[in-house]
Amino acid sequence: MATQFFKKLRPSAALFSSPSRTKTTFAQYVASRARDPTFEKLMERYKNLLRVISIQDLILSSNSSPPAVSLDFISRLSQRIHLNRGAAVFLRRYPHIFHIFNHPDKLQPFCSLTPAALQIVRQESEAIEKTLPLSITRLVKILSMSLTKKLPLRAIFKVWKELGLPDDFEDSIISRNPEVFALEDGNEINTHYLVLKDSDEFRECLVPAVENSRMTECCREECSVDRTELQYSFKQGFPPGMRLGKNFKAKVKEWQRFPYIGPYEEMTAKENRRSKNGVMRMEKRAVGVVHEFLSLTVEKMVEVEKISHFRQWFGIELNVRDLFLDHPGMFYLSTKGKVHSVFLREAYMRGCLIEPNPVYEARRKLLGLVALGRRGLDRSWSVVENEEKRNV
Repeated sequence: MATQFFKKLRPSAALFSSPSRTKTTFAQYVASRARDPTFEKLMERYKNLLRVISIQDLILSSNSSPPAVSLDFISRLSQRIHLNRGAAVFLRRYPHIFHIFNHPDKLQPFCSLTPAALQIVRQESEAIEKTLPLSITRLVKILSMSLTKKLPLRAIFKVWKELGLPDDFEDSIISRNPEVFALEDGNEINTHYLVLKDSDEFRECLVPAVENSRMTECCREECSVDRTELQYSFKQGFPPGMRLGKNFKAKVKEWQRFPYIGPYEEMTAKENRRSKNGVMRMEKRAVGVVHEFLSLTVEKMVEVEKISHFRQWFGIELNVRDLFLDHPGMFYLSTKGKVHSVFLREAYMRGCLIEPNPVYEARRKLLGLVALGRRGLDRSWSVVENEEKRNV
């Protein structure tokens, strides 16, 4: 949590939270947030998808051909993967993804991926390979938001899937672009930093995603908002049923107009952070940074714990969970599946990305198989695929 000082001065706490914010615990504040049924339903499926992906990665990492691991091995990891009712029960819930069979040599149950699941794995791998230039740009942007233009390599490993990087990105991206990236040894053993050496050729790409949406909004003929008001504003879309009083709307309008330093701009002079304007400017820059971070992810969502690894390097002095909770018009925080995940609101409509990408579409097919469960077992794959699309 932010300090008591920030709780008193922070505009977001007064702007978006209830008057009793400082009298409640963080858990109570999370529980009292306005719920969005669409994101809750989506995350209900995602929490099972994350478990499926964990098992899928275990299978794919095996040396056998085709890839397979013993049921006993998965069972030993049940607690870590959060398989509350055991591995066998979970695997049998998704026969379109997992195939359980008796190994002819080892004489025990093994688990492999079905042809449908392997096809999706290949599709995602091909999509990542084709979009490699975009992955390089994403990595440059992430490093450019760092105050020192470098980040711990372990932090990048936390979000490599979210950024759509290949699993061998150290070789396929870092080693093959020595003029852009470099690895630097840290003070501790086995600690390395990824350093941005030169971003001149990517300078035109260092434009925050929010600037594009502002430009689009500004160019609309029916735009009724003052052009100067759009200069520092973010798109807002509040949860259904959330009460927006006059005082609340007025403060949102004031916050939208307030200037701030963008995520790719250099922080030079240090403003008095004990002043109201200083705190507000610091907080709005932090919102701009996490907004840009989410915009760079493939699915416009990430676990809060993962983004917290970048907080110090991005110069964010506030708790990122507080930022997400205090700005429900921009972010949606879900607590499903024993993890806190945050979605970028403006990127979604009816539970789907408004502007999908090839990697997202492949992962969405796997989510479709999760939603399918045990249905369609007596049908051909083509029929099952059609039903999967209707359920996503």
